[in-house]
This record gives sequence, structure tokens and C-alpha cells, in this order.
Amino acid sequence: MAAKDLQGFKYFETVLPLLARLHDAGTARDAAGNRRLFFDQYAALLLLYFFNPILTSLNGLQQASGLAKVQRATGGGRVSKGSLSEAQGVFNAALLEGLIAELARRVAPVTPPQEWAALRDLVAVDGSLLPACSRLLWALWLDEHNRAAKMHVHFEVLRCIPLRVSVTAGNDSEAAQLRRMLEAGRLYAIDRGYAEYQLFQDILDAQSSFIGRLRDNAVWRLVEERPVSAAARAAGVRRDLVVWLGCEASGAALRQPLRVVEVATGRADSRGRPEVLLLAADRLGLAAELVALGYRFRWSVELFFRWFKCVLGRRHLLAESRNGVTLQVYVAIIASLLLSLWAGKEPTKRTYEMFCFLFAGWATEQEVLDHLDKLQRVDDSS
Repeated sequence: MAAKDLQGFKYFETVLPLLARLHDAGTARDAAGNRRLFFDQYAALLLLYFFNPILTSLNGLQQASGLAKVQRATGGGRVSKGSLSEAQGVFNAALLEGLIAELARRVAPVTPPQEWAALRDLVAVDGSLLPACSRLLWALWLDEHNRAAKMHVHFEVLRCIPLRVSVTAGNDSEAAQLRRMLEAGRLYAIDRGYAEYQLFQDILDAQSSFIGRLRDNAVWRLVEERPVSAAARAAGVRRDLVVWLGCEASGAALRQPLRVVEVATGRADSRGRPEVLLLAADRLGLAAELVALGYRFRWSVELFFRWFKCVLGRRHLLAESRNGVTLQVYVAIIASLLLSLWAGKEPTKRTYEMFCFLFAGWATEQEVLDHLDKLQRVDDSS
């Protein structure tokens, strides 16, 4: 790799001042004052990894650190492979969470169509596995030969951006991670893996709401059956119920009645029967068709996982410790948010490729600007 192959660093100006706040983090044990790699420089090198397809390994990052353009962009010098390996244990990944939140706040708000404005706070939540080698002893999954980390993502549907993420072993509880990351003012869309009645109550106690799929064997005591409007029927709604959810034991977790909306998907289940979803929701005033639509929008987090792993995530993990893997995932989330900021909309594979072409020296900045301008014209005409 040559220095002339690395361009486009002006686009890092959005994030480098934020990274600079982390410069001294993790240096407390450096009593001799001879540290050569700092947190902000390491994070900037990881960002370079995500935006330059020439880089495919930790060795490639180490080589890139010796290039003048890279050193000017990161504010550091050439680093050793030992320093890069050590970084995953020295720099606390949790310190990047505030930076992720700040970049998410900078992404412009989006006004939803009036007919589903009630879903403006919708956040899709799910987890996805990151396959790992057998050396990652902490990444418990199926057995000692099948290891995996799991990233748990909160994805804002309207702006199409990740808001929060955590990294655990592959067999860790998704419900426990959601409980840990609950925020006020959200409308969480969750699959049946989160169908715990105590979790439903915890969401409500956190001053948020939810639309969640129940398991097919869910039980309840009927309070009221509501009429189904023509709009709801068109959305597949078959019944709209107000119920006390659960039997005497499991229902003790809930302190108020909830909605159960039965929605026909138009597909067949594994037994060839018409598939019907049981959706629980707490907002009694939310139109039944919006309950169905809100759950359908949960799929957006699955599309993000495909984007993350197939387009943005590159080929393999650069670290083996849990903190090191979390650092890589967090920086990838930062890269995704930067693309949203630069593009002014949800990034596509074509937009990501244009920025990769820029960093690889194949595209000029003007060609990138022309691409972004074309995207804006398409939006304005639609």
C-alpha cells in the first residue's frame, strides 16, 4: 500500500474532534510516558479499516500507520503490531458509547407520513451472532467448537440509524440486554424472543411502550373485544382485544391490561396453516393497523444486520477479547452513523462503495459530491 492510495480524510473531520476527547483514556499505567498509541488514534485506525477495502487485517493497519497521510489524519506515528494487539485490553470500549449517542443526535430528524405519525418513536430491537474462532473462550455459544459473539442493537426505524449496541457472548440473554439498555420515550418493536411479561412491565416502568410478538401458546383473560376497522382488516388484523395477559402465576408481573392484536400474515406456517401473529402492545389508543405496521417495521433491524455483516462489517474480527470485539463493533457503528451524516439519508451499498473508492484513490471528492447530489435529487422528485 502506498500513501497516494489513501485519500478523503477531510470526511473524518466530523468525528476526529470527538475522538480527541478520548486521547488520554487508558494511559494511567503509563508511568514512564513512552506510550506511542492513544485511544483516539486507535479508533481512527479502525475507522480507516472500515472505509478502505485495501486494509484486510491487523497487519495491514500496522503498515498503514507508517504512512504520512494516515499519521496526519490520526495524529499518531507508526505503531507496532504489539501496540495494536495490546490496545484491545487497554482502551475501554464503553467510552465510545457517548460518541455513538452524540453522532446519532446529529442525524437529521425525519417527519413520518401523517397516517403513521404515532410510530415516530419506534425502535426495533434484536440480537445477531458474530461467528468467532474457537480461541475466543469468553464467546460461549453452542459448544467449545462453536463460538460466537452477539451484538444487541437498538435501531431507530424512522431515521434508519443504530442508537445503541452492546456485545455479549453468543448465548447471553437478549431480554436481559434490552432490560439493561431501556430508555424513556421509546416505542420498542420486539420479536417473541423477548416475550417475558416482567420485561413488558419493565419497559412500561421505564416510561416507554412496546409492540411485541407473543408465543403461540400465550394465555389471557379477556376484558374487551374491540371492533376491527376496515383499515385494520386491510392490514391483516383479525381481532383486537384488551386482556389481562398470562395465567395467575405469570400474569402477576403485569399491573395493567394490555392489547393483543391478532394479525394474519397471508403466509403459511410450518404446518401449512395460515400464519397468525399475536402482537402485544400497551398503547390502548393506537390504531390496530398501526400495531401491525409497527411490528412489520421491526424487520428494519434485520436489514441493518445484513448491511452490517455483509457490507460494512468486513471479513473477520480484528480482536479476540470481549472488549476488543466491542471496540471493533462500536467503531463500525460509528462508521455507519458517519455514512448517514455524509449522505444525509440512509446509506446504501452504492454510497458506501463511493466513499471506499474515494479512500482508495479511485474516485475524486467531486465525484462523491455528484453522487450525493444525485441521491438528493432522487429524494426530492419522489
